[in-house]
Amino acid sequence: MSESRSGLNRVLRAAAARVPEPRGARTFLNRLTHPLRMDDYSSLIYPLWSSRELRGEIVSVRREADDAVTLVIKPGWGATPEYRPGQYLGIGVLLNGRWTWRSYSLTSAPTTGRGEYSVTVKALPEGLLSNHIVGTVEPGMIVRLQAPAGDFHLPSPTPEKLMFVTAGSGITPVMGMLRSLDRRSADEGFPDVEHVHSIRDRDDALFHDELLALERTQPGYTLHLRVTSEDGRIDSEQMSALVPDWSERPTWACGPSAMLDELTEHFEATGRDDLHMERFTVDRNAGASGGTVKYGSTDKTVELDGATTILEGGESVGVQMPFGCRMGICQTCVVGLEEGHVRDLRNGTDHGPGERIQTCVSVALGDVEIKI
Repeated sequence: MSESRSGLNRVLRAAAARVPEPRGARTFLNRLTHPLRMDDYSSLIYPLWSSRELRGEIVSVRREADDAVTLVIKPGWGATPEYRPGQYLGIGVLLNGRWTWRSYSLTSAPTTGRGEYSVTVKALPEGLLSNHIVGTVEPGMIVRLQAPAGDFHLPSPTPEKLMFVTAGSGITPVMGMLRSLDRRSADEGFPDVEHVHSIRDRDDALFHDELLALERTQPGYTLHLRVTSEDGRIDSEQMSALVPDWSERPTWACGPSAMLDELTEHFEATGRDDLHMERFTVDRNAGASGGTVKYGSTDKTVELDGATTILEGGESVGVQMPFGCRMGICQTCVVGLEEGHVRDLRNGTDHGPGERIQTCVSVALGDVEIKI
């Protein structure tokens, strides 16, 4: 293998010297390696080099709790180090012979240069990929990546006063924000931050020691930790008592739907419009009737109830459909609606023929045909 790689390296250097223009060089090299592509050979030498897809290497796996790990990922060629703290990263992992994708919040602070990404994954009872990652992923594994994206992030400049409201694994995007604020504090100072965070049990606390250390080293940061198994679930009235000037603080919140729904009502009741939320799940109780869904040119159909998404229905009958975050954020699953009507689980909006829908958050309102 070493001799063949050495010979290939000589060919690559010679070819690159003969063809100075990058696009012309790639065309020349692809002709040279036909019927395979240049990427097929270069990945043998350096697995992260590919012009067709973003790749990353897991360089470390740090256990945060019994059911949660942080993955530190070295990005390959073409990946950008530029992202906003709080955004998410799409990750594809080879599982049972198939690339399975999910999106996870970035818990790292952006750095200059190529840098590294980190995401913290908590295993969920119904989470096939999250359980696989927490239980089996090891350093050295190559994963596929989608560029960081998402609208849940702090603005620039950062407000002088703000509030975070998180629960459980909803702390992950906010952790990226806090680490970024801490890193920048030497030059810009640390803002006045009130952080209300709820956990079910003390053993569930992600980043607990780091949060306490941040409270000791940054006078502007105050942590209000609520253990719901001991103290009960915090409501809006109690939150207001903990943070009396909450109405003066733009707020970023992430956690269970019930918590976010109550916060929304609390802010709307006072005329506030500066609540920013990230939802990891959607409410399945949308009042949809369900129906027969036909998956375009595949000629496959399935009967769905009003709580099963178009994406889940397709997967149940073997239809290969694009998807990413499965939360209605990343837009990977968008397809055209040919016939019928569907309802968006996130906001109850109905869509009809000719519109483009997100299959991961859409349920049937009667019989439906989608274009795939």
